[in-house]
Amino acid sequence: MQIPTISFNHKKSNQAELEIFDLESLYQRENLDHSPHKPHRITFFMMVYIEHGAGEHMVDFKSYPYHSGSIVFVRREQVHAFDFSSKPKGKVIIFTQAFLDQLHANMRLPNYTPTYLNQSRSPVLTLDKNTGISATRIIEEVLKEISRDNVDPLIVMYLFSSFALMLHRLRPEERHDKLSQEQSVKLARFFDLLQVHYEHVRDANWFASQIGTTYKTLNQICKLATDLTAKQMIDAFVTIEMKRRLVVSNATTQQLAYDFGFEDASNFVKYFKNQTEMTPSQFQKQYADPQL
Repeated sequence: MQIPTISFNHKKSNQAELEIFDLESLYQRENLDHSPHKPHRITFFMMVYIEHGAGEHMVDFKSYPYHSGSIVFVRREQVHAFDFSSKPKGKVIIFTQAFLDQLHANMRLPNYTPTYLNQSRSPVLTLDKNTGISATRIIEEVLKEISRDNVDPLIVMYLFSSFALMLHRLRPEERHDKLSQEQSVKLARFFDLLQVHYEHVRDANWFASQIGTTYKTLNQICKLATDLTAKQMIDAFVTIEMKRRLVVSNATTQQLAYDFGFEDASNFVKYFKNQTEMTPSQFQKQYADPQL
């Protein structure tokens, strides 16, 4: 089984970079080209606001429980799957990198650290009663604005920014407050380089030299931002990508060993097992069941 990749549909969003729709529509539609409750990869960002119901949401092969008042965050390129067993109700907010770029160009918003690499961190945030009421109101205002014939993109951005900042306040682990501006820049540069070179470079010293700092300094920055060392961040990023490729492309161990620069398949298997406590084939079999 190959896991489908779902792209942002600009036609449905009236050529905008943001769309909001009812969660229920995903399990009521019959003409979808994929099954939302089965693993799939997305090329956009997504927030699922659970107004009523409970269940679990799978993100990058780990299930996280949610209930009424929860918001599930899924970042682009992550593999996820919905749980519709309790027929949850709520809103799904999806937006593109282009939308985020527009936001940062027009207003000052905090950047986010790659905390999802720390598997102890949950992508689920539970809102308190007052924040939940405010969140619902802002979402309604965004829907109202984007449904207008003369929609003002700036109003949409300001409303969304208010929503994002309100949630950001509840997620201190996602904030850069512990980092200086210089440290934030170095962390962003490290992560940019990691996304480009992860297939063939897993040496934290190399990344440190590329951003003009020492291994010790890079380690300190990573620990402050994610509670992981630089090497742990590298291994976590690489392992997640290996998992995704094992199920998204149904790649063989031999092919992945080559793709990730290992001398042979046995070294790749050893690395993967060291990170996950299972072999690549054992992991792959979990998602080979046609009933998934």
